[in-house]
Amino acid sequence: MRWSLPGCKMVKYDFFANMKWQIAAIGKPSLKHAKLGVEEYLKRLRRYAPVELFNEAKEAGTQKNSDFLLRVTEGSVRIVLDERGEHWTTGDLVKRIEGWQLNGTKRVSVLIGGADGHTDELRSAADHVVALSGFTLQHEMALVVVLEQIYRVHTILRGEPYHR
Repeated sequence: MRWSLPGCKMVKYDFFANMKWQIAAIGKPSLKHAKLGVEEYLKRLRRYAPVELFNEAKEAGTQKNSDFLLRVTEGSVRIVLDERGEHWTTGDLVKRIEGWQLNGTKRVSVLIGGADGHTDELRSAADHVVALSGFTLQHEMALVVVLEQIYRVHTILRGEPYHR
């Protein structure tokens, strides 16, 4: 972002230098277009922030899946994707990310469940439960959508043209 004060030159400060993204999903994408989308948005997003993708866990039932997601995201701000969650706009996500960065948040984790979703325990442990859509999305499509939205937010905050 660029800040300007009267009588001062423009100074560029990178708000995202210390905030890391962690995407924890059950299962790797098997659809070719989902694989390509994940690869593309990870490549784009890594120009703005460190990103880790944990998607090695295979479908093992709701309880085991949720236990895995809770374990790998310990100590981070947790955003659980669930069709029953709050409906955020891209603008809402922009404001949240700005706030997290200004508050010194080191890691934000997005949790994507398997075919049967999440346990109540996992939803209760979340900082935010968010619906990407009013539709139920296949987990690999949800992964592409969330990566695109995180990338979009970074371009908005940097004033870059992607989001226009």
